[in-house]
Amino acid sequence: MSAIYKRELSSYFNSMIGYVFIAAMVFFNGIYFMAYNIYSGLPDFSYCLMSMMSILMFTVPILTMKSMAEERHSRTDQLLLTAPVPLWQVVLGKYLAMVTVFLIPVLLSAFCPLIIAANGEAHLLSDYATLLAFFLMGCVFIAVGMFLSSLTESQIIAAVGTFAVLLLFFLWEDLMSFLPGALSNVLSAFAFRTVFYNFAQYQVFDLSGLILYGSLAALFVFLTIQTLLRRRWN
Repeated sequence: MSAIYKRELSSYFNSMIGYVFIAAMVFFNGIYFMAYNIYSGLPDFSYCLMSMMSILMFTVPILTMKSMAEERHSRTDQLLLTAPVPLWQVVLGKYLAMVTVFLIPVLLSAFCPLIIAANGEAHLLSDYATLLAFFLMGCVFIAVGMFLSSLTESQIIAAVGTFAVLLLFFLWEDLMSFLPGALSNVLSAFAFRTVFYNFAQYQVFDLSGLILYGSLAALFVFLTIQTLLRRRWN
């Protein structure tokens, strides 16, 4: 798995994808940080992260679109399917490589609450709890993108499909309001955006929400493994 992880991680920096993703995340994070925390003087970095949630819907598909689709398009996926390693290691190596790329701008943004604290009032505990939720939310987005990339050999279709599913997650609570009461109450348990807002807006440490994020990420990684297993046996 370590060999696959290292190969995938280097591939993101041998091409422009890793640099573009990190640059876009850092750029927009800087814009929102300046707007909310520097110019407006808000002491909560979480407002910046709430705005970054919508940016993730556009940047994550760029990061994940080639993860599986490129292998399938170039037919190098046959090497992965017949490799003498379990498929879960292949998938997990690719997934962890993308998570590592995502972790870089997250770690850079971790300096922002310290800058706020150095210049006045700051809420470091809630800011870093929100940053943890933001990171786990990104891990879910990456898992979704990897799964959809495994379903097609077109990177464009993978990127558009990922954006559509992430938009569905973003609008989930609004869509539930159109459903009958009982069904709406059941599906509202998967309120993806509400979990993040509990951290960012209400300063509540939502442990069940973090478990939801972890479960969703594990689910889509599992679905990716099952997709490759089905192709191996076919």
